[in-house]
Amino acid sequence: MLDFRGRWKAALLPLAAVVALSACGSKTGENESSTGAVADTSGDTVKVGLLNSLSGTMAISEVTVRDSIRLAVDEINAAGGVLGKKIEPISEDGASDWPTFAEKAEKLIREDKVAAVFGCWTSASRKAVKPVFEENKALLFYPVQYEGLEQSPYIFYTGATTNQQIVPGLDYLKAQGKTSVYLVGSDYVFPRTANKIIKAYAQANGMTVLGEDYAPLGSTEFGTIVNKVKASKASAVFNTLNGDSNVAFFKEYKSAGLTAASMPVVSVSIAEEEVKSIGTQYLDGQLTAWNYYQTTPGAANEKFVKAYKAKYGQDKPTSDPMEAAYVSVYLWKAMVEKAQSFDVAAVRSASDGVTFEAPEGLVTIDGATQHIYKTARIGKVGSDGLITEVWNSGQPVKPDPYLKGYPWATGLS
Repeated sequence: MLDFRGRWKAALLPLAAVVALSACGSKTGENESSTGAVADTSGDTVKVGLLNSLSGTMAISEVTVRDSIRLAVDEINAAGGVLGKKIEPISEDGASDWPTFAEKAEKLIREDKVAAVFGCWTSASRKAVKPVFEENKALLFYPVQYEGLEQSPYIFYTGATTNQQIVPGLDYLKAQGKTSVYLVGSDYVFPRTANKIIKAYAQANGMTVLGEDYAPLGSTEFGTIVNKVKASKASAVFNTLNGDSNVAFFKEYKSAGLTAASMPVVSVSIAEEEVKSIGTQYLDGQLTAWNYYQTTPGAANEKFVKAYKAKYGQDKPTSDPMEAAYVSVYLWKAMVEKAQSFDVAAVRSASDGVTFEAPEGLVTIDGATQHIYKTARIGKVGSDGLITEVWNSGQPVKPDPYLKGYPWATGLS
């Protein structure tokens, strides 16, 4: 997802230098090999990296993701750890800056010798670290929904891909009789790619796209965009804004007299934590597309919500990215135990078919894509700040990151 100083491509220009310098200047030790960095498992602990924006425009979303990863680590350690070793988390701040994410990823892999890294939120941060993980043959677990059209042997994607979130969101709008949509997003890779997919879907499904606007990540000026949205008289808005830009957008939306009843907004990056930050008075009745809500029924979720609130505060909500991050640690544990090794190649080979009874429901790793089967859910924001499910897919949806199962998507990748 985009650097707030410019477009995502511009943000990635320093990356080649970062990777080149880190490759030339990395420490070489007994735990590294010519095939890539190897975790230090010589003691009674094994290190994992936590790589999240703890400052900057994305901190509104990412701090709680870091917290949920810590919760999973604490629970696993209390139960005996992984292969007899306790997990030692090493946390780094990506600072909402994509070259910083690449630098911190390199540090976690080469210096801290972590067995895996859990983190990133924006697609720009993931794109920035992707070559670092691939060069070092190290593992990243990425916990956030994204635009699809990607697959890496060194990334496990535990958030939704397009056919598990964006396509169900569009299907829901279509089923509700919405025939036109206005697209609003942050100016970086995720919204631009998502909207390319949305336009292809719309053309094939009798839906008209009446406008498409982008704002820099972190932008607080939405008067012009909201006026254009209102003037379009679209049936609905599809929102791919990220971070604290959502605060300004929804305040402006309400000021313009737009409501969920007159022109509903479907958001794919607003979860319970963001609802609290934006204010329920601005979001009451608006729609979200995710795979998990704090209100999702089931014993596994009751346990997760109770444990999270006990650790971080009774007023702290849980959300989809937090849950996907929490689940990713348990999936990594299951893969390691199936492989009986922390070795990256062994862990990857063991991944296919690994399951976990997650707070969102049963999830299964698809070894071919390194994505997971997830149940799609559409929710509505309530006046209490919680999101209540109004539709679900009935069963976990097989990941299809390149949308091979959709004729209208031919040529998108």
